[in-house]
Amino acid sequence: GHELCHSSRNRTIHERFCGEGYGLMAVYLVCYIISFILARQHFYMLSGLVLITAALWLYIKDYMRTGNLIHLRGLFCLFFVGGQGISCFKLSRLQTDWALMTWISLFLAVVFFWTVFEILTRLFDGWSEKDMQSVYRFFSSGESPLQAKRLLISMSVITAVSLLAFLFEAWRLGFVPMFSYGVPHAYSEFHISGVHYFTVSCVLVPSLSVVYSVMTARRGRGLTRDRGFWLAVVLDVVALSIPLLCVSRFQLILAAGMAVFTYISMTGSFSLIHAGILIVLLIPAYLILTVLRSHSVEYLNGIFEMKNSHMPIFITQPYIYIANNYDNFNCLVEQLGRHSFGLKGLFPLWALTGLKFLFPSLVNFPLYVTKEELTTVTLFYDAYYDFGVFGMIFFGALLGAVRFRKKLPCPAGHIIYAQIAMYMVLSFFTTWFSNPTTWFYLILSGLVYLYVDA
Repeated sequence: GHELCHSSRNRTIHERFCGEGYGLMAVYLVCYIISFILARQHFYMLSGLVLITAALWLYIKDYMRTGNLIHLRGLFCLFFVGGQGISCFKLSRLQTDWALMTWISLFLAVVFFWTVFEILTRLFDGWSEKDMQSVYRFFSSGESPLQAKRLLISMSVITAVSLLAFLFEAWRLGFVPMFSYGVPHAYSEFHISGVHYFTVSCVLVPSLSVVYSVMTARRGRGLTRDRGFWLAVVLDVVALSIPLLCVSRFQLILAAGMAVFTYISMTGSFSLIHAGILIVLLIPAYLILTVLRSHSVEYLNGIFEMKNSHMPIFITQPYIYIANNYDNFNCLVEQLGRHSFGLKGLFPLWALTGLKFLFPSLVNFPLYVTKEELTTVTLFYDAYYDFGVFGMIFFGALLGAVRFRKKLPCPAGHIIYAQIAMYMVLSFFTTWFSNPTTWFYLILSGLVYLYVDA
């Protein structure tokens, strides 16, 4: 009887997967082929719109099934496939028609990510609608005043260490990027190996603050009457000041985005009013930091080489930071002489252990990009660099295997989910998991989790 029940369950899983899962991927395949044909015929705008529509459709399907605004697969499909669609517009002279292998590689990465995620979700999370709606909107159990106190301690320690590391770098290097006028690359030069990891760890503080605030509200305590709340506010101000002083637009966006995702992870929703306020605050901050980095409109337009020279900079800059990354991937596909067989993707190991200083050959790999100043790449750049199309398949499947428990015994776990969600959102931007800073954040978050849960 047990074997019959197990066999029946497996058959049901297979039937549901074949019926719904394969159907979704079949539609994506059709859209992808249409986009490819349109691009080959130089109907670039239509080619991009088809892929953007497919990306929106895949995200909406995951959202409708789970009710989770930050469903990992949904976010990945929306931003990685959507980013590819934006790149298909070919609005810059730097962009060229992609090689057939580029199209194949990007397609396989998405398909294997989606498929592995789907299989594991259906195998381990059951089929009831109630279960499916709560698969990724997990809620913490066992929240306690002691955990809240330990969250405040963790925030205080991280902020203090980050501030001390920043002051040390400023003293040792002799400048603060915000006050270094006329130096376009001040932020990239504001870096002491090993120390800068601690400087930028401040991006975790706003997320921890959100966890603390939601926990306090759940216990029925007024936030304004909680002294810990005001301490958290002070720590947030200090933590967000460091990216501003470093003129790091990315760190500021990462800190804000992770805080929002942490809130959504804990509550399952996010007010459109709050989203609007956040955007209103971030846009001027982003523009101010661009000015402080001495990136004038003329300087940026000279780099971006837009076909329409009159296009406003607030459109061209985000466009290039999304679109050109896929063209950099195409450069890799067309120009790569030989694969690195895992050495490129293991850069965090060489960096965090210091082996890169002992054996420089471990990290000396040329970067294939459209232009020297535009070095951002997609999430899968190193995967192809290591093993070609097989690397795309393996890494896509590996990312698809990332899963989270429905409930966590410690509320600090929400910041780990928020980090992964942000990496899915910014999958068009860089090789997150080949970046030692990513692993430093994850290790630090894990230590906070263990401390708060102890």
